[in-house]
Amino acid sequence: MTTALIPRPRGGETEKLTINLGVVDLGRIDLLVDEGFYSNRTDLIRTAIRNQLALHGEAVKSTVARRTLELGLQSFSRADLERVRASRRMLQIHVVGLVRIADDVTADLARATIASVEVLGAFHASSKVREALRDRIR
Repeated sequence: MTTALIPRPRGGETEKLTINLGVVDLGRIDLLVDEGFYSNRTDLIRTAIRNQLALHGEAVKSTVARRTLELGLQSFSRADLERVRASRRMLQIHVVGLVRIADDVTADLARATIASVEVLGAFHASSKVREALRDRIR
């Protein structure tokens, strides 16, 4: 069973990212902000990242297809995983984006229903579920 059967996409999910910049680059960013090109540093950085992702959009699309990855948010509730267990199947979760396992999912339920997890992005799960799946997370 693939994750495509259960996902519930949600918009607006963000992750904090920290970067180190040299003082000259930071000064150039501040200059562009002061001149009104961008509303703040974050606006410039987001725009630069989006431009680079757009530039490499075809490479991302072909890699996602080649590696059979799901793109976006994949969220798994306790009820979702109970249905998977009842069907006697195991999930292979492969996502570019965010995977979220609900807080009420037990470690035993996660191990009984999730064969593997590959996330390029962020993986949100309780510490007990993370530990239970530790050998299955790539």
